[in-house]
Amino acid sequence: MNANIVLLPGDGIGPEVVDAAVRVLEAIGTAFGHTWTLTPKIIGGAALRQELPALPDDTLAAAKAADAILLGAVGDPTFDHLPPSSRPESALLKIRKELGVFANLRPARSWPGLEEAGPLKPAILAGTDLIVVRELLGGLYYGEPRGQDVAAGTAVNTLRYSRPEIGRVTRAAFELARKRRKQLVSVDKANVLEVSQLWRKVVTEISADYPDVTLSHQLVDSCAMKLAFAPASFDVILTENMFGDILSDEAGAVCGSLGLLPSASLGPGPGLFEPVHGSAPDIAGQGKANPVGAIASTAMLLTDGLGLHDEAAVVTRAIERALADGLRTADIMSTSGRLVTTTEFADAVASAIR
Repeated sequence: MNANIVLLPGDGIGPEVVDAAVRVLEAIGTAFGHTWTLTPKIIGGAALRQELPALPDDTLAAAKAADAILLGAVGDPTFDHLPPSSRPESALLKIRKELGVFANLRPARSWPGLEEAGPLKPAILAGTDLIVVRELLGGLYYGEPRGQDVAAGTAVNTLRYSRPEIGRVTRAAFELARKRRKQLVSVDKANVLEVSQLWRKVVTEISADYPDVTLSHQLVDSCAMKLAFAPASFDVILTENMFGDILSDEAGAVCGSLGLLPSASLGPGPGLFEPVHGSAPDIAGQGKANPVGAIASTAMLLTDGLGLHDEAAVVTRAIERALADGLRTADIMSTSGRLVTTTEFADAVASAIR
């Protein structure tokens, strides 16, 4: 295969973790005889620093023409004074919308050797292997009207969903559950929100097409509590945009670190693959960033973006090997581990692949 992959390093630790992922991607290319055309483009604060929009036109055009896109992180506090529509983060909302990536897949698992990295007792965390399917193009993040009335001291955001928006991400979640343990929990706030009532109704109707998948409904506050007390009880969690954003971050904390979590944003065109963590400007350039999320996002790029399932499995096993050998970045360091830099961890994964 010769695949065109656009790289969007972005801000903060983004360039470091993307570089780590590229090292692994190149090792996979060598091992399996693939070639990658890697095209770096700027986004977010990196673009604003060049007096360009947060999502430059040529970056968007390259992304639309790619086979897959690998993103590092977006966010730079230097630009926090700007209105929301001009900040680095606005690039994420726009590129997701332009690519049509409506289904955001966020896996969270207990990696072997990291059972004590998180706040939970190992016995509670054991066996955790879940995936949050987050609707990515609707809800509060995109709903209109929105804005602030500074003089009146008021602000408004609109939570809006339609049947087609709910239906397409629901079907994606059911299809995924069919390939896993056939358990799907749909999360909403149907006891108080009309939007959630529509959400629950549509999900229930579609479930009739998937009799082999067990569907249950759970309120978001109850789900958040259960994630902390019994994370291993979940298989696939389906939810709307904001709830998915929050719950998947909680899942990362439960498993030990946000730095461990990958994601894939999928739609009708090229997929967007990125670690869940933010730009973490306080540790940028220090070699402290955990590259597991970015490397695991590369595994998702291989399987969900390019259909290379065997190659993705090799990447996952290589991550497991590095962790089993005791390699740890600062966020997951324990008394029995060996502290390594971002690059050293990536090199160990690449070496395991070779």
